[in-house]
Amino acid sequence: MTETETGSGNEKTGTFVVTHAETESAVVRDVDTAQIHTLGSNPGLEANDVLEATVAPEPPLEVTWQVIEVAERRRVELVDSDLSPTKHAAELAADAETGDLIQEERAGTGEIHIFRVPADETEAAAQDVLEDEETIARAARLDAVRVEVRRTTALDAVDGGVLSVRYLPD
Repeated sequence: MTETETGSGNEKTGTFVVTHAETESAVVRDVDTAQIHTLGSNPGLEANDVLEATVAPEPPLEVTWQVIEVAERRRVELVDSDLSPTKHAAELAADAETGDLIQEERAGTGEIHIFRVPADETEAAAQDVLEDEETIARAARLDAVRVEVRRTTALDAVDGGVLSVRYLPD
């Protein structure tokens, strides 16, 4: 993120995720600093949009922000997959302790996060990931446009559960 002084205050250029959007306003979060900016108007944004943009405080009070320029806009799709984690993900999780996180680069681009969880908490853990704002922010930092959450089923989970979160590019 870069900051420059303007006549009305600080402009901020960076990557933002739209955390909330209504007809009249929206809320964006800087994915690097986690700073929240409430927009005084909504220029057609929807929740889960990711913007490479410049925002600035709106005069005269400078308590709300406005989007000055959008260099890039993309949407992150969250997918609650009915597929099980890949064989490779399950093998990586087999050596992990419950609660451990394993991060692995995907072939090409993107990343896979693998969690070892108690078998009876796999579904709840998957829902937590899907509902967590940080999942979208992490996708934005990784230039992903799709986040796919896979989990072991009760039939698969003999020695605990495995949750696989795949951050996928275009």
